[in-house]
Amino acid sequence: MDDLWKYEKELYSQNINCIGGTDEAGRGPLYGPVVAACVVLPKNFKLEGLTDSKKLTEKKRNVFYNYLINNVIYGVGIVGSKEIDEINIYEASRKAMKIAIEKVRNQVNLEYVLTDAMPIDLDIPVIPIIKGDAKSITIAAASVIAKVTRDKMLYEIDEKHPEYGFKNHKGYPTKKHLEAINKHGLIEGYRLTYGPIKNYLEKGKC
Repeated sequence: MDDLWKYEKELYSQNINCIGGTDEAGRGPLYGPVVAACVVLPKNFKLEGLTDSKKLTEKKRNVFYNYLINNVIYGVGIVGSKEIDEINIYEASRKAMKIAIEKVRNQVNLEYVLTDAMPIDLDIPVIPIIKGDAKSITIAAASVIAKVTRDKMLYEIDEKHPEYGFKNHKGYPTKKHLEAINKHGLIEGYRLTYGPIKNYLEKGKC
């Protein structure tokens, strides 16, 4: 746990106390938005086992999510598939993070931001950390909120369109997902600039 506090402790030692961590979920899927979260943790925060959301089971992520949203300051940013196609997924991820950060800044006087490898132009210092969600407790918390928020959205889509299997693949290009697209076609929400979807539009199959 101490290793995950390395960046935060260093900033605390410089009398920087309000630190935001931001991460996104959903860069790779063919369907749906990219979702980012920004989180500020209390100094005495403890949540045993919290780490990069990708290393957690879905059950554990949901438990942590429910705890986090009731015990931390956070904001969520969402950029939809249409805008992803317009500005590209990298810029859409950055925009989602900036939206999430702004929502946090409406609540507290944010002094510093740690990001998962994403440079962001702000009027406060930003440190992009490679694999930040596995190195910073604050970014790890943001990764959980972003991932669970996006997954919840995909479960809602799955209820409307169960034939695509969104509850299982969350929009990622699995074999079963591509087979479902070939069989049922496209619905609103697909990223039209992504390879398999471009293939479907041009050739009639992924």
